[in-house]
Amino acid sequence: MAKRKTLPPQAVSVSAVREQVYMVFPNDLNSNDTVFGGLIMAQMDRFAAVVADRHAGGVCVTASVDAVHFIAPARRGDVLIFNAAVNRAWHTSMEIGVKVDARSYDGAMRRHILSAYMTFVAVDSDGKPRAVPPLQPETEIDRFRYEEAQLRRELRLSHAEALKKLRGGRPAAQVPDTAR
Repeated sequence: MAKRKTLPPQAVSVSAVREQVYMVFPNDLNSNDTVFGGLIMAQMDRFAAVVADRHAGGVCVTASVDAVHFIAPARRGDVLIFNAAVNRAWHTSMEIGVKVDARSYDGAMRRHILSAYMTFVAVDSDGKPRAVPPLQPETEIDRFRYEEAQLRRELRLSHAEALKKLRGGRPAAQVPDTAR
């Protein structure tokens, strides 16, 4: 059996994206005059990809999006503020936590509007999963997020296993469509 390549741990701050902004314009709004959730999710995926690529030292792909929590709406004239960081890294995958705030156009009020957890997998030039460095939490908050990430991973794996059992081992594509 081939020995796994051991990479040195990397600090959370090395790959984090901090305080990246996006100004909301009228074409970003839905009929309720709030920002399209999909627009925020697309930006979130881009910033999380930057974090994952930095941590892994190369290309990563989005494997899953967990627990997207829309807490409050963003409105016309708001500035969205994105923060993203690796919460934990395993062998080829890592969880990226993303928090989005909105600041009113006059800068007077900042509010938390969205939190999400995304799993990315590092891939080589053939698109095959490759090793990523372990994560070195730096702060008490980093250590808390590190432990939480393991719980979410265990739930994801348990959920996948339960679905596999329910399907009798068949891939999802072979299970009758029930979304009607």
